Amino acid sequence: MMLEEALRPGTAQAHRPQILPAGGNGLLVRFALVAEPRAIAAAQSFHQRVTESDLAGLREVVPSLVSVLLRFDPEAVTRAEMAQRLEILLSEADWQSAAPHPAQRVWHLPVAFGGEHGPDLEEAAKLAGRSPQAAIDEITATPLSVLAIGFAPGQPYLGLLPEHWNLARRSALNPRVPKGALCVAVRQLVLFANASPTGWHQIARTAFDVFRPDQSDPVPLHAGDEVRLAPVSGTEMDALLKAGDPMGGARCEVRS
Repeated sequence: MMLEEALRPGTAQAHRPQILPAGGNGLLVRFALVAEPRAIAAAQSFHQRVTESDLAGLREVVPSLVSVLLRFDPEAVTRAEMAQRLEILLSEADWQSAAPHPAQRVWHLPVAFGGEHGPDLEEAAKLAGRSPQAAIDEITATPLSVLAIGFAPGQPYLGLLPEHWNLARRSALNPRVPKGALCVAVRQLVLFANASPTGWHQIARTAFDVFRPDQSDPVPLHAGDEVRLAPVSGTEMDALLKAGDPMGGARCEVRS
């Protein structure tokens, strides 16, 4: 769908991606209005395709759950020209059946579930129709993808969990979860970059630091990375937190 069509009322089609204006030098390619698996896969695949295409005049590509934001140099390319180039890329695949390439990086993160590190585990598990241990087993067995980075620097949204984890947010705001809190809602997990209030359910904690401003790459997790959660005891997590290593016992496996 061309930019002009996307801007015209009543022309957007649910089964086709839309190209929408975003600020003075941006375009948003949107695959759906809600976070559903096919749209998430389409956004991830299109992000990979654009990144590999080396479009002239393109400055930045930022994936989100079901969309991809592209910022371009207005002195090198017009909005209409960039929209046309994106339309060509969109025409090259059936994005409704697209699947992202296998993740090149797999992160293994130690996490402590329940207790003081996951005070909402029991309640969240009950809402999902699971015992606390069954919830831990299911979450740690699920290959998670970094769906997006946002809300705070480096803060990843991971998913998707099975449908029964489509939990509503808490009825009362938690005034503070700690840095490294792993919280669940709406089939996603968010790993908090800093202490923060939230309506999500805190089920675990990690010592892995998702934002390191003193590093050349301050955001270690990238959209499309795979994340595996490895359960550890509360005592082990206390030791990892005390050690102060930003890796927090994590390791990154790079696939060839």
